[in-house]
Amino acid sequence: MSIIYSTITSIINRISDEFHNSFLFTTIFSILSFIEDQWVNSYFKKLYPGEDFINFLNKNVILKNHIFHPLIVLFLFAGFLMLSLNKPSTSLVITLLIAFIAFFIGSTILPRFFFNDDFNIIQFERKDIYSIGFCLILVSIVFFGICIASVGGIPLLKPSIRYLLKPAFTMPVFLIIPGTCLVAGAYLKDYQDEKITRSQARFRYIFLLAMNVAILLLLGYRTPLLAAFLIIIIIGFYGNIVSLWEVVVGGLIGVGAIIGIGYFRSLGEMTITSSTSPFYTLQSRADFTLHVLNLLDFIGGNFGITHGKLLASSIPGSDLGPRMMVGKLIAWRTEVTVTPTLIGQMVVDFGKVGVAVEMLLLGFILGIGYKIMQKTKDYFYIAIYSLILTYTILGIETGILDIQVLLYFAIAIFIYFLNIVNSKN
Repeated sequence: MSIIYSTITSIINRISDEFHNSFLFTTIFSILSFIEDQWVNSYFKKLYPGEDFINFLNKNVILKNHIFHPLIVLFLFAGFLMLSLNKPSTSLVITLLIAFIAFFIGSTILPRFFFNDDFNIIQFERKDIYSIGFCLILVSIVFFGICIASVGGIPLLKPSIRYLLKPAFTMPVFLIIPGTCLVAGAYLKDYQDEKITRSQARFRYIFLLAMNVAILLLLGYRTPLLAAFLIIIIIGFYGNIVSLWEVVVGGLIGVGAIIGIGYFRSLGEMTITSSTSPFYTLQSRADFTLHVLNLLDFIGGNFGITHGKLLASSIPGSDLGPRMMVGKLIAWRTEVTVTPTLIGQMVVDFGKVGVAVEMLLLGFILGIGYKIMQKTKDYFYIAIYSLILTYTILGIETGILDIQVLLYFAIAIFIYFLNIVNSKN
């Protein structure tokens, strides 16, 4: 395994070095370096609020130390369901209780049996992680150009052409998210090693976020943009680059962005009028999602009906994607995609039993990742935890069903498993 890793990273490092040494990228990084210097030494930067801004937040121990504990998933899931004006069925209430209890056990209780003594984590070279992230961002930028060319315009400015985007072109664009995660992690390592200052690290995080906004927003995607936003905030928070008050304010801005983009997109698609409340789009999504979950719970019962086929439909080449399969199950319409929430796939595939097992496993993965991150403060494990927590949070509505997201979880599980085995030796 180490030979395969060494070979792959050697090739990727060479590609990264070639691009960095090219005239184009030398010029780009020189310009960015100049702007960074101006930023760091700017008088106006001193006007920005300091660490003690909104100081009462720092007095809350839970917020200050555990704001991104895995249990945040349960709080956000409950909050999302409460937005709905409809009530869940009695059967769904039982399913949700099973899900919440299983996740709590997996994320909070089971990790107590691991990594209690001193242990050596498997470490990754900063250069390798940066090069992988840099190459993923390059691929994303290339396919962004292909997407724009293929539909003949910018989807944000003309929402109707967004539906002409082909998944084969858009999926590589989303690689900017793990790419951003790894590059941000590498910058965190530089900050921890005192190679760059906190101000420099913050500037680079802002630039990474701006690049994500430019690419993902122009394509008209909200969820991937929110993923990039969350990743930057989580890495920055645990790396002491972002303050607690910035996390809270950033969270409010993120919610506002979801509401705002959804509202203006709905106006552009003429599904609502300008007199409609901006909050309506969020409430209607929660209403619809809860209605879908009620139906899926009724279909799935105690032991499920598809027995893994829904999850397997995430694999490229399947006749129907997972969300189209959900559409077929509840409405016999294969031309629409329906988001099934975090537990929708679990209950359809394996019923209430599947919900218990899969939520226990999901909680355990996040719980182990959180514990390793807290004990080691290692840049890579902060980055990998931020990636899987982000997609779990987003999966509250959409479900964890995209093949690339499943791949991220598979990689995280593999790395955590190796660390568990290594800690036992």
